[in-house]
Amino acid sequence: MASSVRERLGRLRVDLTPWRGSRDFRILVVSGSVFFLGGMVGYVALPYQLYQITGSNFAVGAMGLVTIAPLVVFGLYGGALADHVDRRKLLIGTGVAQVLICATLLGNTLLASPRVWLIYVCGALNAIASSLQRPSREALLPRVVKHAEIPAAVALSSLTMQIGQLAGPALGGVLVGSVGVTWAFAVELTGLIVATGLYLRLGSYKTSEHSTPPSLGAIGGGIVYAFRRKDLLATYLVDMVGMFLAMPIVLFPAFATEILQQPKLLGLLYSAEAIGAMIASLTSGWAKHVHHQGRAVVLATMTWGAAVGVAGLAPNIWFAIAFFAVAGAADMVSVLFRSVIWNQTIPDEMRGRLAGIEMLGYSLGPLGGQARSGLVADLTGVRTAIVSGGILCVAGVIGTAVWLREFWGYDSRTDEHAVRERELRTAG
Repeated sequence: MASSVRERLGRLRVDLTPWRGSRDFRILVVSGSVFFLGGMVGYVALPYQLYQITGSNFAVGAMGLVTIAPLVVFGLYGGALADHVDRRKLLIGTGVAQVLICATLLGNTLLASPRVWLIYVCGALNAIASSLQRPSREALLPRVVKHAEIPAAVALSSLTMQIGQLAGPALGGVLVGSVGVTWAFAVELTGLIVATGLYLRLGSYKTSEHSTPPSLGAIGGGIVYAFRRKDLLATYLVDMVGMFLAMPIVLFPAFATEILQQPKLLGLLYSAEAIGAMIASLTSGWAKHVHHQGRAVVLATMTWGAAVGVAGLAPNIWFAIAFFAVAGAADMVSVLFRSVIWNQTIPDEMRGRLAGIEMLGYSLGPLGGQARSGLVADLTGVRTAIVSGGILCVAGVIGTAVWLREFWGYDSRTDEHAVRERELRTAG
């Protein structure tokens, strides 16, 4: 009986095999952790600064609208670029650009009257740099670990980034509430500098000499490939529907200040989802035994929406934190299985372009959701915006899953794309 319990607990423990076996995987993981630690401090500081200057929830949510076009254009182009150039060099170049953009935001805070327009401009420029960078970073993951280690690598990568995402909002909340946004942006700048320095230590990952140069034709080829595969299309749409309808983060400043009357605990609201996601990652050993990953994505995204809706009814901040943590755990499960599907089935010569499309999927939904939430909150109230979003999310995910019903039956053991990639990696 005791051995059976130990065996079951062992199945939950996070698998460290990729960390032990790949130097470049360790570099990607550590740089990602530092990047997200600094980035999440800025993630708290920027909307806080906008809200303090304008007093408008929609002004905060409008940052999502400003960044949508750069994400679409440069996300697709960055994916095509990642399939043609050395991905390491692309990471370094875009990292330098992000350092300069963050330094500008820091300088803006030192002005007697910080410029709102400059905040939006920097937001758009940062979206361009991130859109060019992220496909390369995502496309490197299946290159630096063995094929069978991809589920563990995804979980580990997510876990270490969540450490930054957990500590970052808490630190950001303390900084903006005590010493101001200037120090918060200084911490973000430091993280970007360190992460870019770590990229310098990566090995070279040049693409095949037969790779396709970036062009409208190459981008179109990636889009056509994604839409022809219903399993990939479903991973994008389920996440976009869930995030667009239920994303509550833009409302956290008003929720903490006006509804829950706990402005000093704002950072904990931002950290709650990361806490839940970290718990899910730490107990992710079971994920490698799951083969019907499509239905896991659907159920996890529905749970995310339901938990967000309940959090909107919170009588106090601790109730809200608890259910936002549940939402974060559910979202992490969805992320894990979507990433496994992507990394185990997409050919390397298409990986950058598909990573660009993936980035659009998990960026446009939240960004559009921020604008939607801000507008609904200004028209009806903060609680109404959060609760209604959660309800609509559950309904929307069910509708999407019914429409793309093949996704429910996806099985990594028999899917033709997963089988092909497994055989190619084994032969190589």
